[in-house]
Parts: sequence; structure tokens; C-alpha cells
Amino acid sequence: MKALLSHAWVSVKLNFRNPMAMIYGYLFPLIFLLAFWAIYRHDRVPLVSHMGELLTVTALGGACFGLPTTMVSEREKGVWRRFRLTPTPTWAFLASTLIVRYLLLLSAALIQLALALAIGMSMPVHPLGLLVAFTCAAIAFMGLGLVISMVADNVPTVQALGQCLFLPMLIIGGVAVRLSSLPDWAQHVSAFLPGRYAVQALQASVSGGGLAGVTFELAALLLIGFGGAFASARMFRWESGRPAERGGKLWVFAALAVWIVVGVVAEMNGRIAAAKVAEEGAAAAAIAGPEAYVPQSTPAATPAPAASPSQPSQPPPTAPAPSPAAPPTSAPAAPAVNAPAASAPVTAPAAAPSRQGDAPPASWQEVTDADIAAVIFDALPADSGVIAPWAAPDQFAEPSAQPQLAEVRAGLANWAPAKDPDLVQRARNILYIAAVPDLLQMADIEPYLPRVVQGRLLQAIPPADLPKILYWIGSHPNDGSDEAMNDLAALGLPKLNGPTRREARVRAMVYAFKMLARATNRETPQ
Repeated sequence: MKALLSHAWVSVKLNFRNPMAMIYGYLFPLIFLLAFWAIYRHDRVPLVSHMGELLTVTALGGACFGLPTTMVSEREKGVWRRFRLTPTPTWAFLASTLIVRYLLLLSAALIQLALALAIGMSMPVHPLGLLVAFTCAAIAFMGLGLVISMVADNVPTVQALGQCLFLPMLIIGGVAVRLSSLPDWAQHVSAFLPGRYAVQALQASVSGGGLAGVTFELAALLLIGFGGAFASARMFRWESGRPAERGGKLWVFAALAVWIVVGVVAEMNGRIAAAKVAEEGAAAAAIAGPEAYVPQSTPAATPAPAASPSQPSQPPPTAPAPSPAAPPTSAPAAPAVNAPAASAPVTAPAAAPSRQGDAPPASWQEVTDADIAAVIFDALPADSGVIAPWAAPDQFAEPSAQPQLAEVRAGLANWAPAKDPDLVQRARNILYIAAVPDLLQMADIEPYLPRVVQGRLLQAIPPADLPKILYWIGSHPNDGSDEAMNDLAALGLPKLNGPTRREARVRAMVYAFKMLARATNRETPQ
């Protein structure tokens, strides 16, 4: 024990004398934290939804770079050769090295967590679970670092091998880029990488339901870590340039085989899919404009019920019909929604003005059932995608996001733009509540705001008029005013200024069509 503690103390001193180990172990995670803070500056609770990613970067950088850099550097300088001459057993030497590295990783994570709390992040929901999850992640990445240290003959080789693993894990491994933003093929690839499981296990303890829901992830991390440790033990060598015994570097494939086993098990158990992203074509269509969803001409048909005459702000035009019109169809049924909403009393529908041939409607009152039926709802971005997301009925926001959603609901009751006398502008203003957070990628709340918006629209717009108004907004995204984006602060949301308002109008268009699909009992891509 005395030898183990003595070597551990020497390892600590050597680590703090190594500039590269200090950069990757302490400075690098803090740079990532500040970068995430700047990118997700609109989050109500700073960084709380990204601590899983940030702590994974800390463990990954310290284990993939710090640990092998220190070990290979010491081996190159002959430090290990001197240790070999001492009576200290090999296991004590390796154990003290790993214990010191774990404590260094833990100290770096605590510094990162302290800075996040100072910025304004709330305390983790499950602090003890976070410690367990971080320990499992550290074991996995230290196993990887041990393999690198046994394969590499010098420090430059460590840097090259580390980058070959570090960068792919950041980009397509679910660490720096969220799984929900990755294409389908990358989500499958990420199942074979430990970074994905580390992020999920850590985030579950920071803002989720704890470790009970991530037992597979914890088991995967431990299996990957022990597999790497076993392979590195078989490749262990005291001196650089001397080949390893008992199969040499072929044991690397044994460590990789564990990754493959974990990925295959994840595939077989359906643990691959995160929130799917929209297809590139659908995303491009969403940016293109309303022509992607609304045909240039629609067949003439029996007109849909017109607006209630009790709404003076949008009087229907009074053009004489060239021939006796067919009696109007009955009013459409009330839209199917998750929650009932009170609506203003509506009088009997009046006859809508007729249209000539295939001419598009000249106002929202002229929108017909045929116009709505012609909308290409299948071209909309998927509800589980990154453009205009809409949470499934069985999906609920994290506890950290619930207060902000509650603030939006409460503020809507007295929000002036939601009471605009013009029905179309009123609906447009309400749609901006979902569009702006979507554009700003406020991932905590953006998939759940559409439900809030849908409920408010049903309260603020007569049900008979709502489908026609939504169609009109979707097909005319650049009409009306966008000044309501300046008033979003009253709802606890960031206001939007400048050229980005045009993009917010596009998102409002997409949400208008998604609301229209639900108001008329149609389906949108999931």
C-alpha cells in the first residue's frame, strides 16, 4: 500500500509538470463549456441540458490524450524502466496510475461543474447518480487510453491516434452533436462508440430520471472499459520500441470486438433511434417556401364555411355570383386536439364568395376544403426532426424545462399580440411562439411549445375559421407583421430582431401547415 501511495504521489507531480496533460485535462473542457454557453445562450437554465456532453468531453479528453500522453512520455524517458527495478509489483504500478488519472478526471469535472453552477446552471437532480455515471464513463475512456498508450511508441503517435478517436466521437458519436441532429446512418454508427452511452448516462443524472433508465448504457461503458484494460494488459511493455508479448498489438482487435458486441446488442434491442431528423429533401423544401406544400392551382370545389360575421376585422368580399351557387357544405368538425379549448361563439356560416376556375383564393375567407385537401402534408419536415419539431403525445419536457413552459402558458392569457383584432395576424403572432425557439434551437422547450400554441389557437380563433386561417398563413408566410417577435420577452422567450426574422417566418409557415394537418385530422411525417 505504501508503494502504491508513493507512486501515486509521484504520478500527480509528473502530471502537473506535463503541459499537454494540463491542457487536455483542464483547459480544454473549460473552453468547451464556454463555447456551449455561447451557442446555447438562449436556454433559460444555462447548460443544464448539455452537461452530459460537456462532462463526456472532460473524461474523453483526459483519458484519450492525458492518460496515454503521460504514460508514453514516462516510458520514452525511461521512467518506467526505473520503476521496473523497484520491488513494487506491476499491478500496484498500474493501479496507482489509473487511480491518479481518475482523481484528475474527477477534479476536472468538478471544476467544470462549479463553473457551470457559477454561470447559472441548477444543481444536478441526482448528484450521487452523476458520480456513478461519471465513474463508469471514466472507466470506459481510461480503458481506451490504456490501449492507445500500449500501441503508441511516442507522444506524436498518441496525438494522432487520439485525434482519430476523439474527433469522430465528437461529431458522429453523440458527444458534441446531439443524436437528434445526426442522420440515420450516423445514429447507427454512434451505437458502436462509447461517447453516446456516456452522454446519455450523465445527462440522465443531471436533468433526467436518474440511473434507473440507463442501466444498459452503464453496462456498456463498464464492458468497454474492462475490455480495453484486458487488451492493454496483454500488450503491456516497460520500454518503448520493445514489442509486446502474447500476441502483440493484435489484442487491439479484442478491445474493438467489445465495441462491436455493444453496438450489435443495441441494434438488436432497438436502442439506436434518437429523435429522427427530417430528410434533407424535406428540410430543403421547408426552407424553399410555401410552393413546396401548396400546388400553384387547386381544383374548384364547394367552398368551406366562411368566417363568422361577428368578426368585423375581416369582412368577406361581396361579389355577385355569376350563377346560382350550390348550397354550402356544413361546417367542419372541431379539430382533434390534446386538450379542450373554449372558443368564441360562432353564428351560422355565411356563403363564401365564389372563385373562377383554378384561381387561388384571394383571401382567407375564400379558402375551400379542396384547397386544404391539396396541401402536400407528406412533404413537411418530420415531427421528430430538427426543423419545426413536435413532441409525441407520450413525450414530456424535462423537469428543468417545465417552469419555462408554464411561464409561456401563463403569459399567453394577457399577451397583447395574441389578442390582435385581425384574426390572421392574431394567429400569426401565436405561431411565432413556436417558430422563434425552433429557429434558436432551444432544444429544451421547442418540441413542446407547439402543444401550447395549438391550445391557444383553439381558444383565440373560432374553430370554423381556424383551418382556413392556418392555410392562409402557410401559403403567405411573408404577409402581415412580425413585430410580435419583439414582445416574446413577456412570455419568458428571447425576442428576435434583424434578418433572422425572415427565417422565423419560414418556421411559422411550417408550423401553420402542421397545425392545419391536426385541425383537419390529417397526418404529418413522424
